[in-house]
Amino acid sequence: MDTKKKNQNNTNSIPIQGLVSYRFIVSGGGTGGHIFPAISIANELKKRFADAEILFVGAKGRMEMERVPAAGYRIEGLPVSGFDRKNMLRNVKVLLNLAISILKARKIIRTFKPDIAIGVGGYASGPLLKAASGFGVPTLLQEQNSYAGVTNKLLAQKASKICVAYDGMEKFFPKDKIVKTGNPVRQDLFNVAPKAAEAYEFFGFKPDKKTLLIVGGSLGARTINQSIIAQLDALSKAGIQIIWQTGKFYIDDARKAAENYASKTFLVTDFVSRMDYAYSIADLVISRAGASSISELCLLAKPTILVPSPNVAEDHQTQNALALVKKDAAIMVKDVEANGQLIKTALELIQNDAKLKKLAANILKLAEQNSAKRIVDEIEKTIKN
Repeated sequence: MDTKKKNQNNTNSIPIQGLVSYRFIVSGGGTGGHIFPAISIANELKKRFADAEILFVGAKGRMEMERVPAAGYRIEGLPVSGFDRKNMLRNVKVLLNLAISILKARKIIRTFKPDIAIGVGGYASGPLLKAASGFGVPTLLQEQNSYAGVTNKLLAQKASKICVAYDGMEKFFPKDKIVKTGNPVRQDLFNVAPKAAEAYEFFGFKPDKKTLLIVGGSLGARTINQSIIAQLDALSKAGIQIIWQTGKFYIDDARKAAENYASKTFLVTDFVSRMDYAYSIADLVISRAGASSISELCLLAKPTILVPSPNVAEDHQTQNALALVKKDAAIMVKDVEANGQLIKTALELIQNDAKLKKLAANILKLAEQNSAKRIVDEIEKTIKN
C-alpha cells in the first residue's frame, strides 16, 4: 500500500505529520478485560509495522483513558456510556452523548484516515466502528467472551473479520468471517518461571507452603470479598499462604475485617503490582470469569475456582466459566452460593494434589498461543486485500 501524506486535511486536534506506512485505530475498553487485549494488539502492530501510526479511541471517564497513555499510546475519548435500565430518564443524556460521540467518531475517521479500525468491545467501539464502516474503512472485531456482546453483534455484519476465543461463535456471527485466535494477554506474566525463588521472596512467602491467590478483576469483586470476610477464621487456620487482592473499592472494609488475621503469610492488598510473581507461586486461584482472566489462567495452567459475576451483559461470565467446567478444566461456584461454598471448596481443593494436577493439565489444553500475533495476521491480510 502506498504511504500517505499525513498533512492532508489536518484541521482538528489530532496531529498528523510526516509519513507512515499504515494507520490503525483501536477502539473499546471499560474494563481491564477489554484494555489488556487492545494494548497487546497495539504492541504487536508496532512490532510488525515499526513506522505505523496507532490511535486509541475510548470512553471518557473509563479506565482506558489512564491505562492506554501509560502504555505509551495516545487516546481520544468519546462521551459515550451504557443505557441505564433502572432509571430511564437518565437515558436522555445517554442518547445525547451517543449522538455527540457519533459525530466525533466521524471527525476522527475523516482526519486520521485509518487503514483499518479494530474494535475490542466496550462503549466506544460502537460509534467508532460504525463511523469507520460509513467511510468505507475495513473493520475487525475481537470478541473475548463465549457469549458475544451487544456492540459486537451489531457491528458484525459490516466487519471484515471477527476474531474469537471460543468455539460455537457462529450462533452470533457470520461463520465465514470468524477466525479463532484466542484472547491476547499481558506478556509480562510469562517472564517469571513457575515457583520462582524471587517470587516467593517478593511476598515474603515460603516455597514449602501452598499459596492461594484471590483476585476479583481490575475493580475487585464484592461477592468474593464478602465470602473471604465471612471465612477469615477458617482461612487463617488453614496453614496456607494467601494473597487477597480486594480491588480499590473494597480495601478499607477488607483491612478492617482482617486486622486480627493479617500476618506474614496472609497478605491483604487492593492491587498486586507484580501479578507475574503472584501467578508464579499460586497453587490455586480464585477469580471472576472474565475472558481476559481466563485466557491468562489457561496459558499459565493454573488450577482455578471461577466465581462468575452476575452483573454483566447476558451473564456472559457464566458462559465463559461453563466452557471450562464442561472440560474439567476449572471449578465453578455460583455467585449466589459463594458465601457458603467458596472457601470450603478452596480449602479442600488446595490440599488435593491429584485434582490440582488434573485441572492444570486440562486448562492448559484450552490455551490459545500467540493470540495477538494471529489477530495481527488477520489485520494484515485485511488491509492488503
